[in-house]
Amino acid sequence: MDRPAAETLAVTALSFIAADPRLFDRFLALTGIDVGGIRHAAATPGFLLGVFDFVLGHEPTLMAFAEDAGIDPARVVAARQALAGPAEAGA
Repeated sequence: MDRPAAETLAVTALSFIAADPRLFDRFLALTGIDVGGIRHAAATPGFLLGVFDFVLGHEPTLMAFAEDAGIDPARVVAARQALAGPAEAGA
């Protein structure tokens, strides 16, 4: 998966999270971001990796997102690796 496709999938994942009040509240609590700061945070390096980490950190969330997006859950892993780049992927 290339970086643009991974970024698109991360934005799709963020939309999925934001559409579910319980998930969105959990995401905000875990990241320390407030609703007003989400747009600014989204422009910072590493934010999209954090979105994938949130989804991948809870299997029911991963499975629900994959089903909603009509993708294999392994694509989320591949997308995260594409965003992380070779330095982190090998760590």
